[in-house]
Amino acid sequence: MENIIRSIDPGSPLEHRAAVGDRLVSINGKAIRDVLDYKFYAYDRDLHLELQRPDGTEYRLHIRKDEGGDLGLDFESYLMDRPRSCANNCVFCFIDQLPKGLRPTMYFKDDDARLSFLLGNYITLTNLSSREIQRIIDLHVSPVNVSVHTMNPELRVRMLRNPRAGESIGIMQRLAEAGITMNCQIVCCPGWNDGEELDYSMRELAALYPAVHSVSIVPVGLTRYRENLPELTAFTPAHAAETIDQVTEFGDRCLDELGSRIFWCGDELYLQAGRELPKDEFYEEYTQLENGIGMLRLLETEFQSALKLSDDPGPQHLSIATGTGAAPWLQMLAERATERFPQLKIHVYPIVNNFFGPSITVAGLVTGRDLMSQLRGRELGERLLISRNMLRRQELDFLDDVTLQELSDSLDLPVVPTESDGFELWDAICGILPPDTARPGAGNAAGGGASSDREEFYRYN
Repeated sequence: MENIIRSIDPGSPLEHRAAVGDRLVSINGKAIRDVLDYKFYAYDRDLHLELQRPDGTEYRLHIRKDEGGDLGLDFESYLMDRPRSCANNCVFCFIDQLPKGLRPTMYFKDDDARLSFLLGNYITLTNLSSREIQRIIDLHVSPVNVSVHTMNPELRVRMLRNPRAGESIGIMQRLAEAGITMNCQIVCCPGWNDGEELDYSMRELAALYPAVHSVSIVPVGLTRYRENLPELTAFTPAHAAETIDQVTEFGDRCLDELGSRIFWCGDELYLQAGRELPKDEFYEEYTQLENGIGMLRLLETEFQSALKLSDDPGPQHLSIATGTGAAPWLQMLAERATERFPQLKIHVYPIVNNFFGPSITVAGLVTGRDLMSQLRGRELGERLLISRNMLRRQELDFLDDVTLQELSDSLDLPVVPTESDGFELWDAICGILPPDTARPGAGNAAGGGASSDREEFYRYN
């Protein structure tokens, strides 16, 4: 049991009543095994808590609070339990394509249903016991984010290299019958689950609508570290365009028949195909922004709104560094800004991913060393803007362990991490900087904080 209280928020219902080091045993008679139990059973207004002190003494508390209000407890383990590792050996697994020598947490393969609900991680459903499936249904844990990849059971076994992988399709049907919402992902691998197999998967997933709320189709990412791994090929521009047309045509039919498009291709496929991104309304609710679905379109929409609302920011000279895929898009935004305010001077630098290989084009996988080597000696202006997706949230370091502060010191200028938000990007261009901006010679002031290794897994989407 890892549900030991690490801290209690000031002003919360348990301040001065419970103590750091105590263990939460139960709420309203229900044993608390992990964070899902805690969040579900702590929702009500009237709570009877059972706790245990470090010496084994048990005591009980009666709490009244607002419905849905937080008890304010932080635990030694975020999950209040051990994280569940992946039971698969997927042919396209990005973690298998990492170089040696990175921090150990980088090599942990997460496949935990609780992180799907709490943090948006995608899971394959292959390591769930019958009891855990029933608990998801009983607690109505929703939405669950599912890495589907294919609805063909035999192909799923081959792709996930797990003899039980095909059984997960039945689990999805069971969750759908119970009214559990699912957002799904297909990592599309040319020659494996594209073409007719993709058509089959889309038909089967559409049959589970509205429980299957959205499906993203994202291209496989291939690094240069693929020794002794299954042979895979990257998308060509022509095949990316064919896949976009295939998914769009099927989504059009779903929109006519079901009222939602359901299926969307990732921005990366459009960039690889050299295609314009669809208009804002195409993406409906932008359900899968974290998975790169419509992220660039929403960024543009927000940026345009910020430009229209803004007064003259005065002379500003800065640079933006991003992955090679999004660089043309950011160049376009920079040109729109300078057209409106000619006193702005903005350089956009595409960073070739030498660390993982040039076929990796997304900003979230750009490393500190590549930024240093490719920006040193360039005209950077007064500050450098980068995507916050390049960094761990708390430690503010890159995948290669270079810190944000080290990058700032190396380039001798402030480095500004910005969210994928058009308004925040415009603020940074205008000189309104977030508090975690790194400045040369500031030591470790920009970093620190609690460990956040679970956020490693967002980088691979």
